[in-house]
Amino acid sequence: MPTLSDVITTLDTLWPRERAEDWDAVGPVCGDPAAEVDRVLFAVDPVQEIADEAVALGAQLLVTHHPLYLRGTTSVAADTFKGRVVHTLIRGGVALYVAHTNADRADPGVSDALAGALGLRVTGPLVPDAGDPAGRRGLGRICALDAPLTLAEFAELAAARLPAAAQGVRAAGDPEQPVRTVAVCGGAGDSLFERVRAAGVDAYLTADLRHHPASEAREHARHTPGPRAASPVAGLALLDAAHWATEWPWCQQAAAQLDELAERHGWALRTHVSRRVTDPWTLQRPPTGVAARPGQAAQ
Repeated sequence: MPTLSDVITTLDTLWPRERAEDWDAVGPVCGDPAAEVDRVLFAVDPVQEIADEAVALGAQLLVTHHPLYLRGTTSVAADTFKGRVVHTLIRGGVALYVAHTNADRADPGVSDALAGALGLRVTGPLVPDAGDPAGRRGLGRICALDAPLTLAEFAELAAARLPAAAQGVRAAGDPEQPVRTVAVCGGAGDSLFERVRAAGVDAYLTADLRHHPASEAREHARHTPGPRAASPVAGLALLDAAHWATEWPWCQQAAAQLDELAERHGWALRTHVSRRVTDPWTLQRPPTGVAARPGQAAQ
């Protein structure tokens, strides 16, 4: 049975901490390096519900994608929800380890898992890592479909393949426009629009698309000379899914990677993936107001 230190050393080979963004907080958060580990739980968010699940499961290690303390802290007192998470984990003998932007940039990384969930063929990173001579690491992925779909069909496929969250999948573009190539980015991706435009893909699927960047991206695509500008609603199509849903597939991928390394080391280690939906949005209602036709003001 490996120690926590052994497992962390292995996780650091999968997602080296030095490849995280400067502002990020990755690696171990709590836990005794000498403690033995035979059960590991993977999840997106280090929230109380997940901490309770790890304890109930009898896990000695919780691996999450999102950091618990991204901006640091001077206290882990249990009078805050983050402090309660730390107390719950320590009392339950559970260590916490975070792989965030270092997992985003990895090969395979978060966006590879997202592409795999959608059945897309990855052709390369959207933002290549300059330190990778093989050209496989980096943020986001450029992908191809085996057969073209309309935007409406691709949105339906994404809604069916991604784990269910209240938001679902919303799209911007002509429902009938063909989609052959797609850029994907797990998590918030509206900072990468320039890279997406340079990639020349038909659609971009990510999460947390804000109104102004999305509107500007659509306007840019529609008013840039080229075949996709022929239709008043054509151009780069956008698909916006729930943040949690675009990153959860990584948990399955990461668990499988650790399983493979544990077998190689001869460790008696079991991995589990939390299926609890920790996306903060819990309810959605379709609009019931008077719909406006294109070009008219809403009532």
